[in-house]
Amino acid sequence: MDSLSQVLSLLKLRSYVSGGFDAAGDWAVQFGAHEGIKFHAVLRGACWVSVEGAPAAVKVSEGECFLLAGGKPFRLASDMRAAPVDVSTLLPQVDDERIVTYNGGGEFLSIGGYFTLADGQADLLLSMLPPLVHVRAEADRATLRWCVERMRQELSDAQPGEFIVAQQLATLVLVQTLRLHLSNEPREKTGWLFALSDRRMRAAIDAMHASPGRRWTLQTLAEQAAMSRTTFALRFKETVGLTPMAYLTRWRMMLAADRLTHSRDSVSEIGLALGYESEKSFSTAFKRAMNCSPRRYGRQKKAGIGGAQQGVEKPGEQV
Repeated sequence: MDSLSQVLSLLKLRSYVSGGFDAAGDWAVQFGAHEGIKFHAVLRGACWVSVEGAPAAVKVSEGECFLLAGGKPFRLASDMRAAPVDVSTLLPQVDDERIVTYNGGGEFLSIGGYFTLADGQADLLLSMLPPLVHVRAEADRATLRWCVERMRQELSDAQPGEFIVAQQLATLVLVQTLRLHLSNEPREKTGWLFALSDRRMRAAIDAMHASPGRRWTLQTLAEQAAMSRTTFALRFKETVGLTPMAYLTRWRMMLAADRLTHSRDSVSEIGLALGYESEKSFSTAFKRAMNCSPRRYGRQKKAGIGGAQQGVEKPGEQV
């Protein structure tokens, strides 16, 4: 499994396709703060997107989509001068109403949804993304447009298995959007996500992710990237923002936190699997990184999971 897939799996990514918005005339809709990542795709017409704190609104046209990763309130509008209505006033009155119509509809159509991420580790991805990721329409983006169109069909014509189909399509939209975002970002961007666009850095990161328990050294990681040790160390720090060994430790702690939360493995078993010679050495590294002992972390997280109720998303709860 490649590094991006592993990170998304670690984040326990869940996607929800909430519904569509069909509008006409002048309109503006205000959305509140949110968790995770919201996404919208424009299938007809165009709209302006304004994120709280951003210097200017961005126009999104037919065939384009955007992600909102900062959690800040935002506004969608045909005209930024139009008086906004709160999204809560537009919510469907019945659960099976998937596409909300405003002012008669027919001029603008979008579908939207959101992705939830595992508590405590969401920053692993969110910190790499700007508040607004705009994916513009180009000829080579047929895959993204196909996914969005299929989601529209699932919303318009309910069939058995529709929820899981829409969820998988939404995940494809996120991955494809991240790929396009990486391909368009300047090379000087720093972070593990942007390092994946560098073939040699990706080889080293993929190797660490594939075998986190191996006794990696700077030399063996440099060999994965087909570079000298000195050049690799400098390049890795420039692109990722961490030294290779610091990144390896961070990844190991993320995996450890996940296993402490979602498995019955003992602390010693987890430490050994992640390359630590003893439970003591693993516990010391974990406490240094997470400000908490492994046992305490596991107890707290499992207690939180046991006490939480898993909600079921209704299709009409968000536009």
